[in-house]
Amino acid sequence: MSVADITDARQYLTFKLAEEVFAIDVSKVREVLEFTAITKIPRTPAFMSGVINLRGNVVPVVDLRLCFEMSKFEKTVSTCIVVVEMLIEGDSTVIGALADSVEEVIDLEPGQIQPPPKMGTRIRTEFIRGMGVRDAQFVMILDIDRVFCASELSAVRQVETNQPLEEAFA
Repeated sequence: MSVADITDARQYLTFKLAEEVFAIDVSKVREVLEFTAITKIPRTPAFMSGVINLRGNVVPVVDLRLCFEMSKFEKTVSTCIVVVEMLIEGDSTVIGALADSVEEVIDLEPGQIQPPPKMGTRIRTEFIRGMGVRDAQFVMILDIDRVFCASELSAVRQVETNQPLEEAFA
């Protein structure tokens, strides 16, 4: 989905990674959790922190900082897990994403969203739906369904469905 596809006002959950402010469409956010113990799983990609138990369900947790080639996350008082629902090969998948802090839910009109720049951001621009402008500050609006490449998503999907780890990396 591109900026041109945004034709009405939408709400976005804003969160911080380092000093950068990111946003995700609230329709993709299931809930925000306080940081909890994460069970590490051997032989998974570096960006995958492990899994958590969410009301009896195994939910993979990723470190978005590593996905965006930032420094590894460091737990603080404000660290939380944003649980999102995303599409992987047409199937709905729930993952947790580590955030340094959650800011707020904001409303953005189409006129407040500009196309992503061609260069100069820390992440590849195909994962940015647009740059929201709010109070003279830019907010990177993520297209959460496109943040990971297919091979990375297969590892997340494998953890969610409890397949043997070797199959995810074969």
